[in-house]
Amino acid sequence: MRSKKKSASQILKKRARTQKRKYITTMTRWFIWAGVVLSVLGVLGGAGIYLYLSKDLPKISSLKDYNPPIITTVYSDDNRKIAEFYKERRIVIPMSEIPKTLIDAFVAAEDARFYKHEGIDFLSIIRAFFKNIEAGAIVQGGSTITQQVTKSFLLTPEKSYTRKIKEAILAHRIDRTFSKDEILLLYLNQIYLGHGAYGVEAAAENYFRKSVKELNLAECAILAGLPQAPSKYSPFRFPEKAKERQIYVLNRMVAEGYINNIQATEAINVKLDIKPRRNWYIEEVPFYTEHVRRYVEKKYGPAILYNEGLKIYTAVNIEMQKIARTEIEKGLKELDKRQGYRGPLNFFSPEEIETFSKKLQIEFDKIPLEKGKTVKGVVIDINDRKNEITVRMGNAKGIIGVGDMKWAREPNPEVASYESSIKHVGDVLKIGDVILVKVKGKKKDSDLWALALEQVPKVQGALLAIESETGHVKVMIGGKDFRESQFNRAVQSRRQPGSAFKPIIYAAALDKGYTPATMIIDSPIVFQDVERGFKWKPKNYKEKFFGPTLLRQALAKSRNVVTIKILKDIGIDYIIDYAKKLGITSNLSRDLSIALGSSGVSLLELVTAYSVFANGGF
Repeated sequence: MRSKKKSASQILKKRARTQKRKYITTMTRWFIWAGVVLSVLGVLGGAGIYLYLSKDLPKISSLKDYNPPIITTVYSDDNRKIAEFYKERRIVIPMSEIPKTLIDAFVAAEDARFYKHEGIDFLSIIRAFFKNIEAGAIVQGGSTITQQVTKSFLLTPEKSYTRKIKEAILAHRIDRTFSKDEILLLYLNQIYLGHGAYGVEAAAENYFRKSVKELNLAECAILAGLPQAPSKYSPFRFPEKAKERQIYVLNRMVAEGYINNIQATEAINVKLDIKPRRNWYIEEVPFYTEHVRRYVEKKYGPAILYNEGLKIYTAVNIEMQKIARTEIEKGLKELDKRQGYRGPLNFFSPEEIETFSKKLQIEFDKIPLEKGKTVKGVVIDINDRKNEITVRMGNAKGIIGVGDMKWAREPNPEVASYESSIKHVGDVLKIGDVILVKVKGKKKDSDLWALALEQVPKVQGALLAIESETGHVKVMIGGKDFRESQFNRAVQSRRQPGSAFKPIIYAAALDKGYTPATMIIDSPIVFQDVERGFKWKPKNYKEKFFGPTLLRQALAKSRNVVTIKILKDIGIDYIIDYAKKLGITSNLSRDLSIALGSSGVSLLELVTAYSVFANGGF
């Protein structure tokens, strides 16, 4: 009986185990089928999303015709660079000119598995995710170099999952279509590296003033550290952060086997010579190059000027330009001083003088005082016996004698400068006055500086020089300082030329049959305008008349009345046409007053006309 019961118990247990196995088997089958169904649905969903997003994707074939906006460069008469025009400062170079060290640095820093993946690197994405969590900040990016190329060339900068998926699809296509070197060529010429530089060649020029071919390992690491945040790691603005990023890049290069620890250490210890970024446009011949820019843009359009990388060769001579700039500054200062002294820049109490002087000293610690500089100072003493004043400039002191400020009379347009000059320094300045002074040098056997009173000219001027044989414009100064005013007074301004127009009248008279010996009567003449109801009685300088006058004498003495009579005789229309032949393009008034230069012309027009005289009529 016991064996039967035991047998029944075993049967029941076996039956329970069988039912459990059937349940597990059934559930397993259900999970497998569910997994298969979900996988199929996932694949179908993924394929659907892929097809949906793929239909609007840009064609990657456009990358084969890589033609980005590049710099238009302007050169002087001896082929020195004087200006650049661009929307994006980029200089495209072939892979053969990019050093392997720089390529290795970028690959190590930006995409270590670049040569292994197919456009998307899932391992790097996962690794970057955990690294960023560990650091508590974004220290690594998940985008591959190919994805960055995709983002830069083919997609908008919007941040969305849809754009990210499109980026991955395109990156994979690019990797299958282009070689790794071709992708790097696009990347290294297109990437933005800060301060207006696009591509590695422009960045090398920006930061180191050298070609990318000349970069050492330390400099390559600096550039390779910029793509993540060009502003944050700028060597100009944040040298410490740039150094930290450089060390990161070098460590990545060691980790990837591109360099060894010794090379990395040597590169870290290299003292970098970061050059201040040059503004070619301002530094060299700004008025000249701005005139060239406006001319080219008007004739060929902005797209060609800013995108096509033109090479523009001009006739400007840099040395002549520098001399002209010095002379026009000197001339404007002298002219301004003849008008009188407009007074001190400011006034400080004795307590404020100390604070002001400390601020000045901070500036002088950076750029020390030296002969020829014009700087601010404050009057701290007036010595009536010696007729001189003492000026404090930071911690330094200097002396202005009455002879170096005689011009500082009170402005009065009714009194000529040579008729009035100051005799006592105390009549012009007082203690506490803030003034501009020019440093003349150290006084003999003294720590004091010899100074001269200065003021910033309010007057403007222009200077232009043309090579008469060729018509080439060698010099163009359009104003006192291009940074203050971009208005080009040599070209854009129209001023009454006055007696400078008279040679055109006399040249036209000679072509009309007059000779240097032709006699004209210099006598009073009256012109009456009935319609306007006024009379015009032209006079000579000092209101004198000289009777019978030879044409050559009238020109040499600049006689007004004779010039008007010649114009009346040969005809206003003839003179206007004659002036146009000489290069005067401005509209001239159709009245006799043009004999005295009443119609405005530009300096360029007038100098062009005069160059015809110098060139024997050609």
